[in-house]
Amino acid sequence: MTTSVNLPADTPLAVPSLAVPSLADAEELTCDVLVIGGGTAGTMAALTAAEHGADVLLLEKAHVRHSGALAMGMDGVNNAVIPGRAEPDDYVAEITRANDGIVDQSTVRQTATRGFGMVQRLESYGVKFEKDEHGDYAVRQVHRSGSYVLPMPEGKDVKKVLYRQLRRREMREKIRIENRVMPVRVLTADGRAVGAAGFNTRTGQFVQVRAGAVILATGACGRLGLPASGYLYGTYENPTNAGDGYAMAYHAGAELTGIECFQINPLIKDYNGPACAYVANPFGGYQVNRHGERFVDSDYWSGQMMAEFAAEVASDRGPVYLKLSHLPEESVSALETILHSTERPTRGTFHSGRGHGYRTHDIEMHISEIGLCGGHSASGVRVDDHARTTVPRLYAAGDLACVPHNYMIGAFVFGDLAGADASQYSAYEGELPGDQLRAAHELIYRPLRNPDGPPQPQVEYKLRRFVNDYVAPPKSGARLSLALEAFERMHTDIAGMGARTAHELMRCAEVTFIRDCAEMAARSSLARTESRWGLYHDRIDHPRRDDASWFHHLDLHKSPSGAMEFTARPVAPYLVPVDGFDPVGGPSRALGEVHAEDVATAGSRDVAPVAAPAGAAEPERAGPNPTTTSPVPQVAATALTGEQSSARLLELVALAEEEPELDALQPYLTDPAATVRREAVAVLTETLPPGTGTALATALRDAHAEVRAAAAASLRELVETLPAEPDLRDGLAAALAEPDPVVRAAALDVLRALRLGDTGLFAGSLADSDIAVRIEAVRALVSVDAAGELARAAVGDPSREVRVTIAKGLATVSAERPARHTPAAADPAADAIEAALTGLLDDPDALVRAAAYGALGTTGCPAPLTARAVAALAEAAWQVRAGAAAALSVADPDVAVPALAKALADSNADVRKAAVLALTRHRATEEARAALATATTDSDADVRAYAGRAL
Repeated sequence: MTTSVNLPADTPLAVPSLAVPSLADAEELTCDVLVIGGGTAGTMAALTAAEHGADVLLLEKAHVRHSGALAMGMDGVNNAVIPGRAEPDDYVAEITRANDGIVDQSTVRQTATRGFGMVQRLESYGVKFEKDEHGDYAVRQVHRSGSYVLPMPEGKDVKKVLYRQLRRREMREKIRIENRVMPVRVLTADGRAVGAAGFNTRTGQFVQVRAGAVILATGACGRLGLPASGYLYGTYENPTNAGDGYAMAYHAGAELTGIECFQINPLIKDYNGPACAYVANPFGGYQVNRHGERFVDSDYWSGQMMAEFAAEVASDRGPVYLKLSHLPEESVSALETILHSTERPTRGTFHSGRGHGYRTHDIEMHISEIGLCGGHSASGVRVDDHARTTVPRLYAAGDLACVPHNYMIGAFVFGDLAGADASQYSAYEGELPGDQLRAAHELIYRPLRNPDGPPQPQVEYKLRRFVNDYVAPPKSGARLSLALEAFERMHTDIAGMGARTAHELMRCAEVTFIRDCAEMAARSSLARTESRWGLYHDRIDHPRRDDASWFHHLDLHKSPSGAMEFTARPVAPYLVPVDGFDPVGGPSRALGEVHAEDVATAGSRDVAPVAAPAGAAEPERAGPNPTTTSPVPQVAATALTGEQSSARLLELVALAEEEPELDALQPYLTDPAATVRREAVAVLTETLPPGTGTALATALRDAHAEVRAAAAASLRELVETLPAEPDLRDGLAAALAEPDPVVRAAALDVLRALRLGDTGLFAGSLADSDIAVRIEAVRALVSVDAAGELARAAVGDPSREVRVTIAKGLATVSAERPARHTPAAADPAADAIEAALTGLLDDPDALVRAAAYGALGTTGCPAPLTARAVAALAEAAWQVRAGAAAALSVADPDVAVPALAKALADSNADVRKAAVLALTRHRATEEARAALATATTDSDADVRAYAGRAL
């Protein structure tokens, strides 16, 4: 028998609802510079403002240690303009072309000219960028023009390094960090920004801030479109970036621009991670269709490239893949190390769950949902070249600011510019605007008054479903008009959302931001009656680009009446001329409001509808959309047991907050418990007191493997900040005799990077039993130009990977050597290099032979070796044929050009590409130009593009 229990109607069945706090009980904070957002740009803005003497308040709705798009690290910089490898003007022109000419070059030029200094500043903090054996930045050419990509193979620690800077004692005196505080509105008075209003996302307390200047650094609007996977938070961009800053800037009266230029990216099918072609390309990976053909003709990562990508996916040549399965084991292993530990650490788990691996499967790619992002496209808050918005004392930086294709380095640069300029202002002393505070209070706490209303995930899913249905490209006036109707109706749904906790209040506020951004995106797309930026703004009802009418920025702002108004602002004259574009500037034209079009439905009726006969079956109706409550990944607290729960560990945690000196940490570094010693290494790495390097070198000889591994990782992480001291050298040299290969490899790496070793110290490790150690030894010997030792080791090592590394190292050493002034000039080292490479040409492994031929393209290819390279164009392994083509790039053109011309018919596209690049070196000859002309119609996009550029 079942017993039922009747509860009173008012019996609470859910979590008790948070009480609405009184506006009068608000916590008030005061500062000179308020920074909203603790990610990439916000952290740098806070540091710079503090360095300029300002009292800084940094608000972060999560926790600064882990917040922002940079939280899991970065595997490469896409826009590093390194002297000697790229020129600022070339970069500015590249971004101008990528954005179809609609750019303010003065802002792009700031990134181009200041980016190198920012790389060096980050390096001084301890951020590691890839360098070659001689300490030069290992910039890679990923696009067909310009070398701007600087890998960060250990970039998972970038945010940790920045947080360490914020926690420095001198910074803590100037920067107050308030975690778990979420602003919802910027406060304005007398026409300028004077503070912000928000709340604590854990306690629900209302918070008001008075400030001299406000810097918005809240990132992209990543939760605009709904991912194809259906996961509410499974977005390409960081899902915590819900358009907060876009909405706050708009309601503060700032102009936003380019909002119709969406961000759309290629990503892994059914996974929210990027395909990381920037990382894979230098290793030899690339995008192909199902026939294995490269198909992208567009050079820079842009909307035009995405249009080509989308067309290929939709054609009978789709699907599209990231091709990695042709790579050697060494490259695949290196890619796994990078891709599975930065940005998306779940990537390896995803592939494993599919039963796929880079060795056996190419990775299917697809297209992301739409979003708004200045850093990856061009949709953001309008800023000048000092990050100032159109509202005095309000700044924007990072992905929020419209500085096209600004990426990580640009976010740091504009954070720095904002912090420097904002630091001149002191805290606002007037009365904070009561009407704005009341409006912000109502926005935040309204859901508490209706705790049983529709939950936020349901409302947000519905809103973003409309974005996908009506706003995502290809766009049309009819669909965009329907979007505006839907977003207007969503006001009611949003007003009815219910919440009981402070966390739910945060999510509800984010939905209001998303709705604001959705309306901005739809109205902007409706206003620009042309197609531009490829897939980013593809209007099927206006399919052509219209420079005569629309070579303008499209700016929007909130009018005094609360309406969204638009202005067409002509592109200012360029600082760097770009073929095909000739902006002349001039006055803006006001467009006013943009209204929805009339969208016909059934049309006029000739005959009135007839009611269904009585008793007729009701037409089947689709049920309501299922409630999607995609779970937010939860981080479970791990219970501490045994030694981990000891008081010593708790003492260490507390000590870390006090920035301890080395003497205070020394007892923990020698503690009997290995877990305590390992944690002491972590605290040492975070706080970085004087003597850290030597202490870590000592920890390399710890009895416990986990402590040694932690010390090795820390030394590599901190190598850019450690002083090259004799005690550190002695400690690292002693570690070369340790039985642990992890220790030996790390010691060699750090000795090389700090220039603390010499040929005698490094050469002994060429006989090490571990492959990774021998590779580090080779790199170390290259750094000291030890050509003789490398040449002697070239053919004797049993490892293919080591022999390949030696071949490449010999080319590097040769490139660093002064050229011979006469053919007869004696150079024993050059002779040894040539002899070693000649020996490697007979190696039984094809990849070693390929590397040796590729090295000849740097060292020179004398006549006997030219004949061998020509013969090698017929070898079975395509890698050898490609290497041979590279060797012929520096050979006698009378012999090389005819052979390379024949190689243009090779069955392998990479061989044809290598032949085109080699012929480019010989393009002074008529025969080479004629051969290149035939390659402009090749089936492979890379081959076509490089041939066209050569001509």
